Amino acid sequence: MEHFLATWGYVALFAATFISAMGLPIGSEIVIAYGGALASGQVLTDTSHHFSLWAVILVAVVGEVCGSAVGYAIGYYGGRPLVDRFGRYVLLTHKDLDRAEAWFDGKGESVVLFARLIPLVRSFISLAAGLAEMARTKFFVFTVIGCAIWCSALASIGYSLGASWHKVVKDFSYAGYVAVVLVVLAIVVVFWHRLSTLRAERAAHSPAGRRARAEKAD
Repeated sequence: MEHFLATWGYVALFAATFISAMGLPIGSEIVIAYGGALASGQVLTDTSHHFSLWAVILVAVVGEVCGSAVGYAIGYYGGRPLVDRFGRYVLLTHKDLDRAEAWFDGKGESVVLFARLIPLVRSFISLAAGLAEMARTKFFVFTVIGCAIWCSALASIGYSLGASWHKVVKDFSYAGYVAVVLVVLAIVVVFWHRLSTLRAERAAHSPAGRRARAEKAD
């Protein structure tokens, strides 16, 4: 990611934030922070791109908002048929949509705003908002606010690190190995639980499941 950004400049920054906000988490956080570090002028001296902190923030926000718009459109126009066709690949059920719609009906603004400040979750919130058919105006207003806060914070952190960027990243990488193991274990547990839930819901909606419920009611 660092080499990609140093080589392609703002184009790489826009592409990374766009793809991540659309729903494919690819580590745009590192790209934004590294863009801030490059803007300090203390990391690389041989790059052909002259980065500005404000430009890094602006490009990152624009990329995230554009990507969020695509993710929202996929969820909004795809809707439940999208879940019927592809939901099994991501362990998503109609009950999940019902819960999401109920949640967004009462807390849509705060969900979108604060989800933008949570790594990984922020990549999928646009799709969820679209599936829940959240009002477009509210979605975009709070998306812009959340993205502006997030991108400004990350770029500013990278800028403040400056020449210390690589040392800090290296130190974090050691602790990251432990974190990766814990995350993998958590993903396995969540995956197993979601798979069991999906199978149970499919069984309940199958002809045999409907007959069993009818017999029980009788």
